[in-house]
Amino acid sequence: MEELKGIHHISAITANAKQNYQFYTEILGMRLVKKTVNQDDPSVYHLFYADERGNPGTDLTFFEIPRAGTTYQGTSSISVTSLRVSNDTALEYWQNRLNEYNVDNDGITNENNRKVINFRDPEKQRLTLISDETNVGVQGGNPWANSSVPIEKGIIGLGPAKLTVENSVPTITILTEILTFKHVSSYPSPINGQPDILVFVTGEGGTGAEIHLEERNDLPKERPGRGSVHHVAFRVENEEELARWRERLQKERVPNSGLVDRFYFKSLYFREPNGILFELATDGPGFTADEDIDRLGESLALPPAFEEHRLEIEAKLKPLDTKRPH
Repeated sequence: MEELKGIHHISAITANAKQNYQFYTEILGMRLVKKTVNQDDPSVYHLFYADERGNPGTDLTFFEIPRAGTTYQGTSSISVTSLRVSNDTALEYWQNRLNEYNVDNDGITNENNRKVINFRDPEKQRLTLISDETNVGVQGGNPWANSSVPIEKGIIGLGPAKLTVENSVPTITILTEILTFKHVSSYPSPINGQPDILVFVTGEGGTGAEIHLEERNDLPKERPGRGSVHHVAFRVENEEELARWRERLQKERVPNSGLVDRFYFKSLYFREPNGILFELATDGPGFTADEDIDRLGESLALPPAFEEHRLEIEAKLKPLDTKRPH
């Protein structure tokens, strides 16, 4: 099998699309590259924030579930989503910016020999800004020129995703024996008495291709809600490679969704033994398949299979103004 190329996207839950849009575009300076609907429930929004064109590895996405309750944190979860910035100097800018906007944060700290800022969005989504100062591996994306954040300080993509599980052994088996991750290092848990956090890499490695695995025996299973993460997706080159992954999972008797056409990419879904949802997603065709790059995210984009139901779909959605001055 070809190695997985790194993290493709991470999808989370919001109860308020308008508030979510304001935070991720105005404060974090990410670009809304697609305003569409949850293809499994087209009555709610699916928002994609990324770099200038939504390059694979830069997408943080949100399903809007208006009645989503509080998240009760625990195991069987994707507990932290990381966002990459170019260097340590950018982190100093971000510390000031987060404080200026009264964003709950822990200041600059060190984690796994990198400088980071752990912070929370308005719905307590657990996020980390991570410096690429010493990074070698998967390249980041290109921040949007019209962002509210200076380009040289902008978010350039997704960093490591942290998985929190009760028993790490079966998850390690999936990562290393089924997928193409390798265990390369570990670092101390911030929680006294808990095992070290394990670092796994795939492809070219680096911050864009890491999974951090945390074992916790002091927590119940997470009850997800607003501010929780729904799934993490890993990059495959194309549909032919994705089909080979389907064959591999079937051979290993791993239950999976089979190939799913999401229009902007092709996907395959399965749960690892601790119940965390993994997705494999192709790098293309991408978000310019149905919108001009200058207008990404400004209108409600619907894949062709949903277009004939546009009026019905729009009637169920709360209006969300994402038009930008040109």
